Amino acid sequence: MKTGPERELVSRYWARLELGARGVGLTGAELREIEESRARRAEDRKSEEAQALLALVPPGARLVALDERGKSLTSPAFAADMAKARDGGASAYVLVIGGPDGLDDTLRKAAALTLNFGALTWPHQIVRVLAAEQLYRATTILAGHPYHRV
Repeated sequence: MKTGPERELVSRYWARLELGARGVGLTGAELREIEESRARRAEDRKSEEAQALLALVPPGARLVALDERGKSLTSPAFAADMAKARDGGASAYVLVIGGPDGLDDTLRKAAALTLNFGALTWPHQIVRVLAAEQLYRATTILAGHPYHRV
C-alpha cells in the first residue's frame, strides 16, 4: 500500500487489533502481501495470485475470502464466525483480499466462508481499511467492549 490516508487508517485499526486480539483468545494479527502477478491474461493473473495466497494459509486455518459474490454479514455475525473458528481450534483466521482482477475460483472454493462488503466494487486500499476495521470491531464485540454500538 502506498503512503497516504488509507495506509494510516489501516495502521491505526491494525494496531488496535493487535492490542485487543490476545484479550479475546487470539494469538495475534499478521498482515501479509503478495506481489501482483504480471501475467498477460486476467485468468492467469488470478490463478497465479491464488496459488501464492493459498501458500500463505497455514494448515488448519479458517480461510475467509472477500468477494462481491459472497454473503453479507453483520458485524456481530462476523465476530461470531471468528469466535467459532477460535473455539473450534482453527490455527488462524485468514481474510483474503483479491487483486484488481478478483479472486480465482480455486481460492473461493478453498474458503470456508466467502463474504462481501456490499454489492459495490471497492478499491483494494479501501477494502483493506474496511477489513482491518471489521477485524478490530470483531475483537471488541467478543470482548464486550462498547466500541460496537447497535
